[in-house]
Amino acid sequence: MRKAALGMLMGALLVGGAALAAAKATVPAYVAAAVADTGRPKADTDRDVGRKPAQMLVFAGIKPGTRMAEILPGGGYFTRIFSKAVGPKGHVFAIVPPPTTEGAQTPAVQAIAADAAYANVSVNPQPFTTLDLPEKVDLVWTSQNYHDLHLKRFNLDVGAVNKAVFAALKPGGYYIVLDHAAAAGSPVDVADTLHRIDPAIVRREVEAAGFKYVGEDSALRSTTDDHSKSVFDPAIRGHTDQFIYKFRKPK
Repeated sequence: MRKAALGMLMGALLVGGAALAAAKATVPAYVAAAVADTGRPKADTDRDVGRKPAQMLVFAGIKPGTRMAEILPGGGYFTRIFSKAVGPKGHVFAIVPPPTTEGAQTPAVQAIAADAAYANVSVNPQPFTTLDLPEKVDLVWTSQNYHDLHLKRFNLDVGAVNKAVFAALKPGGYYIVLDHAAAAGSPVDVADTLHRIDPAIVRREVEAAGFKYVGEDSALRSTTDDHSKSVFDPAIRGHTDQFIYKFRKPK
């Protein structure tokens, strides 16, 4: 019995090891290299365990030559990774709000675009309801910021934003939305109080703009997150329940 149990345990370990090796093998070399970029600040790399950037890029389908837009890049956590992953034939258009007052704070991504190591990044200040880019892009990405489109102080027409994304994409292009999940059935105004959004609202709004839902990756989902807390609460910050959805513009 003990030998049989030991044999079963060893077999399970071998299968588990093979599965883990297979999972690692699915990360292309160019994605692994982008994540391993030595130009990334330690503050970013320290967050990789929780944010799983390699898996997110693989799910999104970002590859060398991809021409993409990143809406609200924040501190540029993903921007540097995107830059290296798409390579010299690709481009990252970082979409930030236009300055509303004289002396407005310069977006952090501006310093990344000014760095010769990330020469394929350009900063595009403009209203999100227009997205007037120099070209149609293959992919539009926004992470941990879709809920911000619903903040009362911005007074944005979110439907118009999604239609602008639709118009900015090539036929067959993808729209990737990654955000902090609110409890199912939560009203949209928890964006202001908890900085979250019900994934069902995102899907409904994006599909209303003409997109087709492709699927999701569950790597960032968490069953231990207290959805009643703000994502900035020290008890859960960096460990929230997050979702990532992929949508496609029909050809």
